[in-house]
Amino acid sequence: MKPKYKLMFSLLYGSGLRKAELLKLRIKDIDFEAKTVFVFRGKGGKDRTTMLPKKLIEPLKSQMEKVRSIHQKDIAEGSGMTSLPPSLARKYPNAVKEFKWQYLFPSTTRCEHAYDGYFCRHHLHSTALGRELKLAVKNSGVTKHVTAHTFTHSFATQLLISGADIRTVQELLGHNDLRTTQIYKHVIGQHSSGAISPFDID
Repeated sequence: MKPKYKLMFSLLYGSGLRKAELLKLRIKDIDFEAKTVFVFRGKGGKDRTTMLPKKLIEPLKSQMEKVRSIHQKDIAEGSGMTSLPPSLARKYPNAVKEFKWQYLFPSTTRCEHAYDGYFCRHHLHSTALGRELKLAVKNSGVTKHVTAHTFTHSFATQLLISGADIRTVQELLGHNDLRTTQIYKHVIGQHSSGAISPFDID
C-alpha cells in the first residue's frame, strides 16, 4: 500500500477504529504524549478514547506535516477552511480555519459545504479506502474476504488472545453491551482458559 493508506489501515488494526471513525479523525484527536486517539461520536454516537500504537507515532507526525502543507497552500489561495458540523461551527467560530481542526486524512480536492455553503476541504472519501484495500488484497494473494472491518475485528481478537480483560476491550471498541464484545471470544476458537480440542492433544 501507499504510505498514507498503510497508515490508515494500521490505525484500524492498531487502535480498533471503524472506517467512519478513522476518516473523521482530526489533527487535534491524536495525543502523542498520552498515546491516545480521541474518537468523536463513534460507535453509538458516543465519544471515547482508544490506544495509539507507539510504532505509528512517526508515520502520524509525517502525515500531519503533509496536512500542514496542504492547509497552508489552501490559506494562500484564500481558503484553508475545513468541514465542520453546523453545531460545532457555531460553538467554535474560529475553528474552521485552525490547523488542529483539519482532517488527518483530507480529501484531495475542496468542495462546497453541504449545509453552510462555504468551500472547504472534507475528509478522504471512503471509496478511496475501499479501492486501495481491494487492490492490496488482490496483489497479496489473500483468498479470504477482507473488508475495513476485518482490521477492527482483528484488533479485538488479538487483544483477547494476548490476555486483555474483556471489559477493557469493550471500552476500547465503544460497545454498550458486553455481549457484543463477547462475540469476539467465540471467534478466537478456544476458551479463555486455554483449553484445546482433545483431537489436537499429542
